Amino acid sequence: MRSFVLGLAVCGLVLAVVPSLHAAGCCPAACSRPKDIVETAVEAGSFNTLAAALEAGGLIETLKGSGPFTVFAPTDEAFAKLPEGTVEELLKPENRETLVKILTYHVVPGKVLAADVVKLSSAATVEGSELRVNAKQGRVRVNDSNVVKTDIRASNGVIHVIDAVLLP
Repeated sequence: MRSFVLGLAVCGLVLAVVPSLHAAGCCPAACSRPKDIVETAVEAGSFNTLAAALEAGGLIETLKGSGPFTVFAPTDEAFAKLPEGTVEELLKPENRETLVKILTYHVVPGKVLAADVVKLSSAATVEGSELRVNAKQGRVRVNDSNVVKTDIRASNGVIHVIDAVLLP
């Protein structure tokens, strides 16, 4: 009898919670759905400037696409290291072409995990140039930036966090 009552209580709890999740736009199936690169970066909370730049550059839908992509993602702190006014200038509509060039320089086609990155000396970017990769003594540098976190997996690729904005 106790198991039956406990089972009814659990069912009641599930029936009470699921409608509220659905009303909040989060049903169990959607909540467990893997997030794409953009959703993953936004959810992390430390890529607000990158997200704004992707929006200004018209690249949100591209990075929500099937990919796969490898993104070397500069944090908000990395963008803050740029000379004062640089980000604001790049976000202006008349500078969209330059912004897109910089952003696509951070993207490598395909899914390149950390175990693969350390074997590379360079990587071709979506922008068309090569990134220099240097892996020594347990540290990985891409151009002049340090990779500070690796293998943040998304449904359409992977993110590696870097501490500086890469400039082509």
